[in-house]
Amino acid sequence: MGLVLSIVLNVIQIYSYALIVYILMSWFPNARESAIGQFLGRICEPYLEVFRRFIPPLGMIDISPIVGFLVLNLATQGIIQVFHWLA
Repeated sequence: MGLVLSIVLNVIQIYSYALIVYILMSWFPNARESAIGQFLGRICEPYLEVFRRFIPPLGMIDISPIVGFLVLNLATQGIIQVFHWLA
């Protein structure tokens, strides 16, 4: 059971890093058009799009990634609690 928890938490952590890199790439011209940017776009945009449907941008600022990180953090804490409850 501990191995499964460790794998799930590592996958969530890697996805969080991918989101950070993808968001930072928006600061650099043409970074999202690179091969890495396109790959990250394919894995990050579907997740962020869920939040963009409900949270409109505030002027030039898109806060959907912040909400996305909060949801990932809450999901991580929930998964940990469920595994501890099952153990």
